[in-house]
Amino acid sequence: MTSYATPAPVPAESVINSHLPGASFYDCYSIGASGERRTALEYFLAAIAQTPMWVERFMLLRNKVVRLFGLKDLGGLGEFDTSKPASAYLPGDRVGIFTLISSADNEVLLGDSDKHLDVVLAVFRHPHVTEGVQTISLTTVVHVHNWLGRLYMLPVKPMHKFIAPAVLNRIAAATPTR
Repeated sequence: MTSYATPAPVPAESVINSHLPGASFYDCYSIGASGERRTALEYFLAAIAQTPMWVERFMLLRNKVVRLFGLKDLGGLGEFDTSKPASAYLPGDRVGIFTLISSADNEVLLGDSDKHLDVVLAVFRHPHVTEGVQTISLTTVVHVHNWLGRLYMLPVKPMHKFIAPAVLNRIAAATPTR
């Protein structure tokens, strides 16, 4: 496994597979992380704590534009309480721009719903560690509800090919977030 995020198939064991039927968009990226083994949520928190500045600027622009259409301002991807340990998060809690749906050691599901689309994100920690490298997959699934959702996805879909791997790349070098 590479230390850079690469496109990958959705892990067969991932709960996110139940969200794939009828999806308007989905993608999956994987990366190898060495060092201390963490829970899926800890990997996610470590990644978003180091969100690239250009991603945060893109989110700022996104929020300004969508407010014109009456949609939610989600804030920044890395806007969360870094002092809160992963173990303190419960389903329904906000984690950056997402709401925690479920959390297990090997997989965390996060999401956001709006009148125009639903997004579910899974961070999946593969069960086997090979030569000290833990494989982590990030899968995003989007269900569009209306024309506004389709319009919204026009710029988001191509940008997601850059954003998701850039955030996931932070896992390879991230320090534990507890």
